[in-house]
Amino acid sequence: MKNLLRPLLLVALALLAAAAARAANSAGKQTFVVVHGATAGGWEWKRTGQFLTDDGHTVYRVTLTGLGERMHLNSPDVDLQTHINDVVNTILFEDLHDVVLTGHSYGGMVITGVMDRVPDRIRHVVFLDAAVPDDGMTLWDLFGGNGPRDPSRFSDGFMQVPWVKPDAQPPHNVKQSIKCFNQPVSYKNPAALTLPVTYVAFIPKDKSAEERAKTDKSWQRAVARGWTIRTFPGGHVAQQEDPRGVATLIEEAVSDQNKPAAPANKP
Repeated sequence: MKNLLRPLLLVALALLAAAAARAANSAGKQTFVVVHGATAGGWEWKRTGQFLTDDGHTVYRVTLTGLGERMHLNSPDVDLQTHINDVVNTILFEDLHDVVLTGHSYGGMVITGVMDRVPDRIRHVVFLDAAVPDDGMTLWDLFGGNGPRDPSRFSDGFMQVPWVKPDAQPPHNVKQSIKCFNQPVSYKNPAALTLPVTYVAFIPKDKSAEERAKTDKSWQRAVARGWTIRTFPGGHVAQQEDPRGVATLIEEAVSDQNKPAAPANKP
């Protein structure tokens, strides 16, 4: 009998060890929802997303209405709220929970609105060289307000920028509605204000983090809120220059914790 029990015990122990290993392995796997910047699309994050997928994570690269492969829906009526709805509905209809929400550039405006709407679905937020607005701010407000400094860049309800080439082959940037930039965002849900957030500044070789910190209002707001600050070497589209590095950065940021927010200055 003893001879029979011993191999059975060994098998049971092996099964328990394998189950524990699977649980430990899955515990580190995340669900990432990635939001691109202005005029771009989910295609811009394909390589970074692939590295995250290869590492065992689940990745949703949301393409905002009117952009990327959804350019056939482009219209001057598309606004910031449309794009917030794009991401919120992806989270709700895919029934996602404990999401690591990331936004790049203009995507910071979008994910701010998403945080306000569905904070209960979010585990961590990462602003990647992204706009960090206060409640009621527009993207233009972040750059001094009063609308565009160069009105010639805006016509027929769209923003016109030099990197948008009408004859370019896909994947490519496309024009974007002005309403995405002049519509204010809501950021006042108490549950959203307590989410753990990481702000990442992409720093080109010819710049320093110190210079950036002195002039970057988004960086300064992130500090005031007690968010974790990280830097990454590269230009504004570092995800295309070093997709593996950006993927690793996002993975590492998930464990960041907010510090106590700086006290407000009393009049």
